[in-house]
Amino acid sequence: MTLYADLEFVRTVQQVLEFVGTFAFAISGIRHAAGQKFDWFGGFVCGVAVAIGGGTIRDVMLGVTPFWMTSPAYLICTALAQVFVVAFKKYLRPLDNAWFVFDTLGLALFTIAGIQKTLALGHPFWVAVIMGCITGAAGGVIRDILLNKQPVIFQKEIYASASIGGGLLYWGMIEFGVNVGITALATFLFICLIRFLAVRYHISLPVLTSEDNG
Repeated sequence: MTLYADLEFVRTVQQVLEFVGTFAFAISGIRHAAGQKFDWFGGFVCGVAVAIGGGTIRDVMLGVTPFWMTSPAYLICTALAQVFVVAFKKYLRPLDNAWFVFDTLGLALFTIAGIQKTLALGHPFWVAVIMGCITGAAGGVIRDILLNKQPVIFQKEIYASASIGGGLLYWGMIEFGVNVGITALATFLFICLIRFLAVRYHISLPVLTSEDNG
């Protein structure tokens, strides 16, 4: 199967990834907002920001209409995420790391969606890897700024690096002629595995220090 042999299949996979990624990222943003005691509207705004922020930046850079402006489904998806968090808060509250799981799922799903959309528009793979990273990680940056936190990608925690690693894996598998569906699944699992292992075993990138600080 060549890269563009089944564009309809790729579009379908991309749309599913964007819907599921929107839901996962929205839950992550709303959970963070709940931790800061935001009201329902503030939680929704934070959920929207993290769910559509990265994809919006990607689409603007690619010169296309931002994906969430083509259908109200993405905003509805975010609203459903808020209903989910409110309805099941008593079950989610004990799960201190629930936000991390949803954030990781969103990162992986949106990375793949960003790569596929960039390739479908005819850009080279190195651009697709960068756009995949922006799609997956930029929403989290916007969320952290709204919550007055240091963006997670600027900390030593492995986050954007997992997205880039997944993008490179996607690139390699496609170059070897692997089916797009299998490639997307493998990339999703790879990004999640990197994030989970990095947190479980406290794996991080070296911290940048100045000579003045020794």
